[in-house]
Formats: sequence, structure tokens, C-alpha cells
Amino acid sequence: MTATIYTGGRIFTAGAEPWAEALVVAADGVLFAGDAEGARAAAGADPAIVDLGGRLLLPGFTDAHTHLVMMGEALGRVGLTDARTLADIQERLRAARAAQPDAARVLGRGWLFDSVPGGRPTAAMIDAAVADVPVYLDANDYHSCWANSAALAELGITRDTPDPLGGRIGRDADGEPDGMLYETAAQTHVWAFLAAETDDAARDAAVERTLAAYAATGVTGAVDMAFDDLGLAAFQRAAERRGGHLPVRVAAHWFVENTGDEAANLGQVARAVELAETVRSPWLRIVGIKLVIDGVIDACTAAMRHPYSNGSNAEPIWSLADITPVVAAADAAGLQVALHAIGDLASGIALDALEHAAEANGDRPRRHRIEHLEYASPGTAERMARLGVTASMQPVHADPAIFDNWAAMLGDERVDRAFAWPEYVDAGALLAFSTDAPTAPHEALPNMYIAATRRSALDDSFAPRHPQFALPLAQALGHATRDAAASVGDGATRGRLEAGLAADFAIIDADPFADGPESLLTAQVVRTVMAGETRYDAGVL
Repeated sequence: MTATIYTGGRIFTAGAEPWAEALVVAADGVLFAGDAEGARAAAGADPAIVDLGGRLLLPGFTDAHTHLVMMGEALGRVGLTDARTLADIQERLRAARAAQPDAARVLGRGWLFDSVPGGRPTAAMIDAAVADVPVYLDANDYHSCWANSAALAELGITRDTPDPLGGRIGRDADGEPDGMLYETAAQTHVWAFLAAETDDAARDAAVERTLAAYAATGVTGAVDMAFDDLGLAAFQRAAERRGGHLPVRVAAHWFVENTGDEAANLGQVARAVELAETVRSPWLRIVGIKLVIDGVIDACTAAMRHPYSNGSNAEPIWSLADITPVVAAADAAGLQVALHAIGDLASGIALDALEHAAEANGDRPRRHRIEHLEYASPGTAERMARLGVTASMQPVHADPAIFDNWAAMLGDERVDRAFAWPEYVDAGALLAFSTDAPTAPHEALPNMYIAATRRSALDDSFAPRHPQFALPLAQALGHATRDAAASVGDGATRGRLEAGLAADFAIIDADPFADGPESLLTAQVVRTVMAGETRYDAGVL
């Protein structure tokens, strides 16, 4: 078997020895990472040589929190994140309608609350641009959906439609639906409806968009946070099209909805246990369950210990009484539990439930996780470290260009502890970085720029926010590669470039350690290798 030596650039291993002169790989993994002389000895006779030409080689990124089918769907929808006024949003919707006059609906994603007058979107605002077909616009955080009047009519939502458990239908002063659907109202009405209207061919196309996008951006592993039967079937078909393989290693969490009925909730856990035993290839496996305890700060739906600046607060989607038996059952079955908790009340509930599970089920290997942790009370990081709970966080959510509304909703000293990544590092908790695509761009390199600078990857006119929470670039890269892989139990097999581990890596056309972190904003991945095979090649090496 011919080995390949990569040399002539900086090689970041994310391992005990973080830097290497040369990397030797074969189909069965990394053979050597170290000095040039050792590389020649490890490679054997007649190795292939790849000259990096001063580029950076690093472990493949693992997007430790993403939504794979939704990401592919979003890549095919109207992007609105950089539409910073209502007029901009309306113009894009008109253009989308004109471009596809026979489309049954207009679908968009990524709009920001502070791009809408008063932060209060209404159906009439969309009607002014497109009124003849339903329009559904997912918010940037994917916890709210903005719909026009035709969409409300298509969904059958009227003043008499009740709010679902854990969600809310926005209403005007007269009690009529105003076009906003928050939290589970968006899930049960919009997402369920659109899923039923989408066929397998469309889902397959979405999966292919996701796989291609990740390969082109250096991602070799992904952790899905809302798998269901449709998503599982779509990825199984994608693997079948490739002879049983995927170009990205997928570890998925089965989404568990709070039905309000303990037996039904535990039934969902039992389904995840069954799938974890049967869906377990090296390329696709079910590793745990996902529970959403609260919403988001931008929409004032995250569960906080103290009210928002407008005096409101939000009840958790899962109470401690509801969530405790579910977490305990999943823990007893050996599943990983991933808990969405953005507000400090929600993260407290998450840790209480995890602590109860540890007491109930005794000493056993476990690696649970809390997702997002955008604002957490002092002491949370230390408690997570004691319990062995991973902090799964997204630098891109701290982008200063989208921060103002977040800060305004809290409006007090809590803003000063936003996205406090170093707290978790200092406490000794595992910190795994990700993008949460499609709530944010899926590209790994701009995500690392934000992590290392606390500046905006979207608009460089914004000053850095909380620069004291920026991390050294090598540390940030380690959280997005080594620690992200470890967050789903893969720390002994991949995520670092060391002998005996998987040959999963990416090469980028810049060296941000020499050129500065700003180069991450323009750098491109030129090759992605997973399991020793090239999955993407820009043709420049």
C-alpha cells in the first residue's frame, strides 16, 4: 500500500505535539506525524509526495452541532441574514417570486429580528411583497417562523387555534394571528406541514447539497441534532448510492418531543435505543437523544432566571419533572443526552436532570452535553466539569453583526458574560465548537475567525464584542477538531493527526498563524481527505 507524505507547510495536529514538519498517511490511517526524517522512514519505499507550498494542513473539522437535512434545504432557499432592512427583505422576496413564478411557495431563511421595524414582524409586511402564494421565512435561529397571510390560511391557523405545548402563535391586539410562530408552534405547524409536502427526491437533493458543502469546507464529521425517520432514511439512501459509505462521518441524536405524557416521551427514548443498536456503521450512527429545554434570547423564548428587559420571561419547554425520567432512561440505556439550553434557568434544569441520572444509574461511562449555553449563571462551567458534561457552543452565534438585539433583550449585566468560552476551558469542561447550521453559515473557517477575535465575519465595520473571551487560534481549532470529535466519543480514533488515528484532514490555501486570523475570512479549502480518501480537491496541489 503506497503511503503519501505531506510536507512543505505548517501541519497542525491538535495532538500532544501540536506541530509537525510532515504527515504520512495511507488508506488505513495516519502512519506518522513529526519530523521529515521520521516521515521518510515511516513511509517506506516510493511514497507519493505532496508539497503543501506553505499552506496549512489540519485535522478535518467536526461540526459538533448541526442539522443536516435542514442545512441542505436552507442552501436552496432565499438567504436573508444580510438583508438588514425590511425593504431589503421584501425586495428579495419579490425577486424570488419573479424568478420562480410557478412555484407553489416562497421559502426563505436567516432573517434577523433587528432587521424588522421594532423587531415585530407581521404577515402584512410580507404580503406587501408577495401575497399570491404562501411565504414561510425561518428566523436566523430557526426557533421562529414568519409567515404571510396566504401561509396562515394554508396552515389553517385562525384566532381559535390554540398555542401548542412549548410554543406560541403571535397575535395582534384583536387576537388575530399576526404571522409569527414561535418555538413548537413553528415546528408543529410549519415544519411538519412542509415536511409532508416534501418528497424523497427533494430530501435527497438537500442531503447531497449538505455533503458537497461540507466536503468543500474541510468538514469530515458532523453531529446532527434533530434526526427523525425522514432524515435517517435520506442519509441511508445517500450511503446506499455510495456503496454503503458517506463522505462525512455522521453521528446523530434522535429528536425527542415533549408530548406532556411521560409514557409517550419514554417511548421516544425506546425508539432511539433501538436505532442506536441497529444504525451503527462507521459512517452513520445514532448516538443519543436531543431535548430542547428552551428557546432563544433574541425572541425572548429562552428560559431565564430573571426577566428580559421588557419584563417578560419564558417557561421552559421541558420542566424538571418532565425531563428527569427521560434523561434517566436514556442514560441508563447508554445513550448520549444532548440538551438545548440557552438561558440560565434552562441550563440549571439540564444539569439537575443529568445529576439525577448519574445518582440513579450509578458510576458508568457517560459523556452528556449541553448545547449553546449563550448565557449561563456563574458556577455552571465548574458544575459541568464535575459531571463530565460537554459544553457544545457556536462561535458564529457571537458574531457582533447579529449581537445587538441579543444584548438588548437582556439589557443588563448579563450581557457582559455572553458566550463566555474561556470559563469552560478554565473549569476543565470539554468545549466543542460547531456552527449550528443552518441557523448560521456552515463554513468552518469564518467560525474560527470569530472564535479567535470576537470580531464579525459578516460585517467588519462592527467592533469586537467581549474580546476578553477570544481564544488563541490553535486552541479554537482544537475545540473544532479534536474536542468536537471527542464530544461524541471519537477522541481515541479521530480528531487529531497522530499515528494510528483516522486520516481525516483538510488543507487550506493560507496560513493564518503566519498571515493573521483575518486570512481565515478569505481562505479556501483546497483538499479534504476522509478515511484516507480525497473527498474534495480544488486541483491546486
